[in-house]
Amino acid sequence: MSNEEPRLSWTSHPFVDYPITSIVLAIVLIIIAVLLWQIAVVQWNTPLFYILPMIILLAALLPYFIPTNYQFFENKITIFYLFVKVERRYSEFGCFYADKKGVMLSTFQQPRRLDSFRGQSIRFSKTKKEKEALFDLLEEKIGKKA
Repeated sequence: MSNEEPRLSWTSHPFVDYPITSIVLAIVLIIIAVLLWQIAVVQWNTPLFYILPMIILLAALLPYFIPTNYQFFENKITIFYLFVKVERRYSEFGCFYADKKGVMLSTFQQPRRLDSFRGQSIRFSKTKKEKEALFDLLEEKIGKKA
């Protein structure tokens, strides 16, 4: 394991950073849970039809609820989720572009619809103080801004 210091690092935690959105999301999730309970368990008497969709829904929203730590090194990007560590090399990416809440690193030379599956989404912190430094680093390492 290397003792290399990251050139750039920050933590993004949308659930804490955006409290109004988080409250609305929690209310919507409670409403969905109650409605799904009424339909699947009370009316149909099939708890499996309640448990499976709720697990899938919460798993899909999990990145919003857990903090994500981003570290940019000289040759790679390291992303730490709750129990998961993802390492990607800059050479894996063909271009990058800004999206609504951060940057999408694309494995293609131009943006494609498959980017959300093959690429890597990088979410800014609430203050976005890392934005300019990140764009400079990505311009240096990946080179092609779409």
